[in-house]
Amino acid sequence: SKYSLFDPCKEMAFIPLDKDSKTKGKAAIDVVGNPVGKSGGALIQQILIFSVGSLAAATPYLAVTLCMIVFFWIKAANR
Repeated sequence: SKYSLFDPCKEMAFIPLDKDSKTKGKAAIDVVGNPVGKSGGALIQQILIFSVGSLAAATPYLAVTLCMIVFFWIKAANR
């Protein structure tokens, strides 16, 4: 699903930009944003698992964290 949904959607975000901004934006996302996002998500998950004891016990907290992130993401996108 990464290649059929995520990558095309990611590329569509750069369509309205000029060529220079498009190149710089793609580089910033690919080099900095993607690894930081993956590492941050793994860090949140590990902290919750270690603090509550198991993945099953951490699931409700992960759900709340995900909902908060999605809420703020949508809020930022609508500005």
